[in-house]
Amino acid sequence: MAGVYIHIPFCRQACHYCNFYFTTSPGNKDKFISALLHEIELSKGYLEGERIETIYFGGGTPSLLSGSELISIVRRLEDHYDLSDLKEFTLEANPDDLSAEKVKEFQGLQSLGLNRFSIGVQSFFDEDLKYMNRAHNSEEAISSIKRVQDAGFKNITIDLIYGTPTMNDQHWLQNLNTAFALGIPHISSYALTVEPKTNLERKIRQGESKPVNEEQAAMQFNILMEEMKKAGYEQYEISNFAKPGKYAIHNSNYWSGKKYLGLGPSAHSYNKVARKWNVANNMSYIQSIEKDIIPAEEEILTKAQQINERIMTALRTMWGLNLAEFEADVMVWIKEDLSVIDPAHYTITANTLTLTNKGRLFADAIAASLFVTEEQFL
Repeated sequence: MAGVYIHIPFCRQACHYCNFYFTTSPGNKDKFISALLHEIELSKGYLEGERIETIYFGGGTPSLLSGSELISIVRRLEDHYDLSDLKEFTLEANPDDLSAEKVKEFQGLQSLGLNRFSIGVQSFFDEDLKYMNRAHNSEEAISSIKRVQDAGFKNITIDLIYGTPTMNDQHWLQNLNTAFALGIPHISSYALTVEPKTNLERKIRQGESKPVNEEQAAMQFNILMEEMKKAGYEQYEISNFAKPGKYAIHNSNYWSGKKYLGLGPSAHSYNKVARKWNVANNMSYIQSIEKDIIPAEEEILTKAQQINERIMTALRTMWGLNLAEFEADVMVWIKEDLSVIDPAHYTITANTLTLTNKGRLFADAIAASLFVTEEQFL
């Protein structure tokens, strides 16, 4: 079983914090869709022998496409992949796109398997949304969720961002309580991160915006974990919380190391042997596909890289890292490295290593300290 990720690069406007590949120019949309349909054909052998379990339209803003455009993409997938076991079909959407007319269009995809929406709310407060340069307001955030629910889509996840200079702890708690009151079964929540070459980084550097307070962000992460638990959500991954049984299948498959195909500019693919990624430029992508060439770079993963990826992803989940899945030498190396990590940051039960709430604040650093080296396999 495998997944398909489709990157739709178009956005209505640029969020200040975003470092994903996107374009605010819709002029090449028709050419892009033609190229995407052709890339599906060119990629038909990548997941040979695999049945598709999940489809995920991400971006960018996939909800900028019409229902008929999305249908044409799924139909092309059906031509070349086995979708008979499709369990989850997710569409990312921004609140400002989810008008009554647009939601009705998207209902036309239910017969093709669309059963999940990922709505980029980020906050239910206008001052936060303005700070992030989001295209919607707080009223649209709430009304869009209700509109999707009324259309019969109950499997909804929303994104929320904490740690902005506009958000105090009480303000953050109100954001969470609003989400709980709306009956959202899955919430993905991330600290505001200042990425290089983003508008946010420039504005902070030039003194046009307050810097991010990391202590405040850490406090709000603790509030997040506590409130989610009280509300009956499970923190099944560092940034992802779900009611029991409502985990995101597509993302969970990333963390468990399943194969996936990425389509569109900047999309990544993984087949357990190598990782490849498409060029992050819409025109370069289109022009290359028109010549029957997928514009991608590829990296063949060494044994050490495969192990380190498994360490990094597994430690982010509530299921943790099963040390017994590794060879004896690797298990010994990891346990030796654990000796320098604060015992308050992890637990080991039946050879399964999981992080505590304290440890989750340092998940990436802990994982990196456990990485094996190429020299260890010489």
